[in-house]
Amino acid sequence: MTWTAAAAGGTPYPSLSLIDQTALPHTLERLDVTTVDQLIDAIVRLVVRGAPAIGAAGGYGVALAMAQAEREGWGRDRLDAEIARVRAARPTAVNLMVCVDRVAARVDEGITAVLAEADAVVREDLEANHAMGAHGADWLLKRVGPGTDRPLRVLTHCNTGALATAGWGTALGVIRELHARGRIEAVYADETRPLLQGARLTAWELVQEGIPHYVQADGAAAGTILRGEVDAAIVGADRIAANGDTANKVGTVAVALACAHAGIPFMVAAPTTTVDLATATGDAIHIELRGEDEVLEWAGVRTAPAASRGHNPAFDVTPGSLVTALVTERGVLEVGAGELPGDRLK
Repeated sequence: MTWTAAAAGGTPYPSLSLIDQTALPHTLERLDVTTVDQLIDAIVRLVVRGAPAIGAAGGYGVALAMAQAEREGWGRDRLDAEIARVRAARPTAVNLMVCVDRVAARVDEGITAVLAEADAVVREDLEANHAMGAHGADWLLKRVGPGTDRPLRVLTHCNTGALATAGWGTALGVIRELHARGRIEAVYADETRPLLQGARLTAWELVQEGIPHYVQADGAAAGTILRGEVDAAIVGADRIAANGDTANKVGTVAVALACAHAGIPFMVAAPTTTVDLATATGDAIHIELRGEDEVLEWAGVRTAPAASRGHNPAFDVTPGSLVTALVTERGVLEVGAGELPGDRLK
């Protein structure tokens, strides 16, 4: 994402330029956002998605709200209300709330200070991604096939790459690091229902990196794991509770259960901004319910009977007991063995 300031003869208002992830993999398009309403719409429609990327967009959203307030004559109460709307655009991903709060704390210093803080959010996320990629790769290579040079077969769910972050990626960042070391044989990318973030976005990123991969139906993941075709699963997270329970894209808990049964590592890769120590357990994580049409229709065509209702949770919660390792920019915690985020990330 790129912030563009107003310029004579150019864009009439400051804008945030976002890659439109709904258009991938067929076209690479950008959407210029100049208002709070446009940003919230972009977050809800998944033009921008992935917990760290949403957090970064939310940080710049504070600056967008300030610019809009100046040109439309909002008072401070209206400005605060609009910033609160950005903060609440998606309720499960804690990064959005953390980043908006961090950047909004500098509103009284002016828009230059706010933009500097939003830039810092992006810079720190990129640095964190590279660090967790190295930590995660080191841990996996020690845990899976130690003493050998055998490349690994890994499974991932949803999209956790550069598109979902400020750059590089979380879980996909670990995979990219393994690939850079010549230690990836193949990636199994779950298609990720209902909007196919795995098939459309993860596969697109893997193609850009030249990483060998297979796209598979979500329902195939457990069987692939139990047949011994996978050495480890690596996923991201939208919120991690103090006890290690992890909210991620719906379908993740089934992958974790299969990994536990097969006795292979289930790794969660996420920056510390995703760890919410104020949330004691996964039971307290709000699970976003999206529109029914996303599961009752395909490309605007009804696929279910007219009388059917749709149940469309965007996320599920994986118990911490099923998380073999949590990798952040600070290192690796072995959550399933009792090492909890609340003990080391305070």
